[in-house]
Amino acid sequence: MTLLFDRSARSTALADKYGYGEWLVGRFLQHVPEVERFMEKMEQPPSQYIRVNTLKTTRDDLESRLAAKGFELEPTALSEVLKVTKAPMATGATNEYLLGHYYIQDLSSCMAVEALDAQKSQSALDMAAAPGGKTTHIAQRMQNTGSIVALEPNTKRARSMSFNLDRLGVANTCILCADALCATAGLGKEKFDRVLLDAPCSCEGVIAKDKTRKTSHSPQDVDYCAGRQEKMLEAAVGACKRGGIIVYSTCSFAPEENEVIVDRMVRKFGVSVEPMLHGSEGLAHFGNMEFDKSVRNARRFYPHIHDTTGFFVARMRVVP
Repeated sequence: MTLLFDRSARSTALADKYGYGEWLVGRFLQHVPEVERFMEKMEQPPSQYIRVNTLKTTRDDLESRLAAKGFELEPTALSEVLKVTKAPMATGATNEYLLGHYYIQDLSSCMAVEALDAQKSQSALDMAAAPGGKTTHIAQRMQNTGSIVALEPNTKRARSMSFNLDRLGVANTCILCADALCATAGLGKEKFDRVLLDAPCSCEGVIAKDKTRKTSHSPQDVDYCAGRQEKMLEAAVGACKRGGIIVYSTCSFAPEENEVIVDRMVRKFGVSVEPMLHGSEGLAHFGNMEFDKSVRNARRFYPHIHDTTGFFVARMRVVP
C-alpha cells in the first residue's frame, strides 16, 4: 500500500506554490533531494535529446547535416545521444528524422538500454515495447544481429511501432501483439539473454510534459501500477536465461514502483542488482521499509540533477 506522510507547513506551502496534491509533495519530501529545486525544474519544459541511429548513419555525419540546418547540439554521457540546445525547426520534421537517421528520445530512457548491454547475436525480449524507442536502440546496439521479440498488446500502438522499426532500418525484431504476462507464459521454455521491462507506471517522472499529473495522480494509481509491475518483473525473471541480464525501468519516482519491487525480486529469486555508471543511487530505505543493500546499485534520474525526465533503472542478473 502506498505510504502517506503527515502534512506539514512545508508540504502545504510547496503544494500551494506549485499546484500539486499535498500527498504527493509530502512523499517527495521523504525521498527527493533538494525538493524545491526539483519542483522548480519540473515547471520548465524538459530538455530535448536525440539518439543517433548508427544502423543508418554516423554521429559525425548527422551532426554535420543538422548543423547545416542551424541546429546546435551538445554531447552527453552516451556517445550516441545528443542534447538539442537550438532547433530552428521541429526536431521531428527534418529529412534526417524522416529517413530514420535519429530518434527523439530522452537521455534517461537511453540509460535503460545502456544498462541492458545487449551484444551481437544475442536474444532479447522487450516486454512493453511501443512506441519502439528502446527496441530500436537495442537493435542498433546489437548491430541488427541476433533476435529481438517486442511485445505490445495494443494493435494500434503495435502498427505505429512497426513503422518506427521500418523507418530506422531494424531487421532483427519480431513484434508480437500480446500482453506481456500472457506472452511470457506462452513462450514456455524459451529463454532470453537480455530482458527489458520498461514497465507501465504512474508517470510521476514526466510531470514536466504533463502538468495534469500534479493533481490527477492518486495513491491508488501507485498501488495499481506496483501490483502489475511486480507480476511483470516476476515474468521477466522467468523469461531470462540463467546468468542473463534483466533491466527494469519506470518513469516514476514512487519507491513502491521502484526499489520496493526490485527488493522483492532480490529476496524472492536471489537476483543480484549490479552497479551502473550513471545516475543517483537507489534508496536504502523508505518510511519503515529497509531495502537489501544491493538495491542501492539501482539508479534514479532527477530532472534538476541530471537534466532528464524522471526515471528509475535497475540492472539485475539472474542467478547462474
